[in-house]
Amino acid sequence: MTDLKTKSEKTRDRLLTAASRIFAEKGYQDSTIADICEQAQANIASVNYHFGDKQTLYLEAWRHAFNHELGQYPPDGGVSQQAPVEQRLAGRIQSLIRRLADDDSYSFAIIHKEMAQPTRLLADILEKEINPQRQQMFGLLRECLGQDASEQQLQYCHASIMGQCFQLLRLKQMQQARPQRALPSDMSDIGAFAEHVVDFSLAGIRAIRSQTLPKRIQA
Repeated sequence: MTDLKTKSEKTRDRLLTAASRIFAEKGYQDSTIADICEQAQANIASVNYHFGDKQTLYLEAWRHAFNHELGQYPPDGGVSQQAPVEQRLAGRIQSLIRRLADDDSYSFAIIHKEMAQPTRLLADILEKEINPQRQQMFGLLRECLGQDASEQQLQYCHASIMGQCFQLLRLKQMQQARPQRALPSDMSDIGAFAEHVVDFSLAGIRAIRSQTLPKRIQA
């Protein structure tokens, strides 16, 4: 019984891994159960057994990819919760970039495909899984910016950081569309790119914070 359970679990894991890869490459509409099963070395009956339908497989494949990536690259970047806030924010940015850069990371690519061809299937799961990570980022930004920062400043800082990070995803997708072209040389060193995003973001945050401090002093 144990051997049968282990075999079933391995089949389920192969299906999730193959599905996340194919959904990331083709999007939901253009991905087929047949392609996923061929890559996972499984039969269509196993998809019906484990997931019931393509929609459920899509949701579970995204969750599988997302949780795997968080396991590989913890969202805090390995920085202690007792570290200064700028170090904690730096760790979170670097973790995000590492996840985006990893060729075996698929959750962000699936989201990008979803934005281009919306199915609305991921809305609930994204709210449940991603929102906690987003709120932690906002919490660090509030701490960095200070209590006098406006909600608009907070939103803009978050958008600026995410825009820099997702530039890497866009470049990767351009490279996949044209495999003969390598990443630009200034983007091939992921460590250096991550450091730049951290330095650039923290410098901007400090500048905004310095603009709000006089208001507090005058009060």
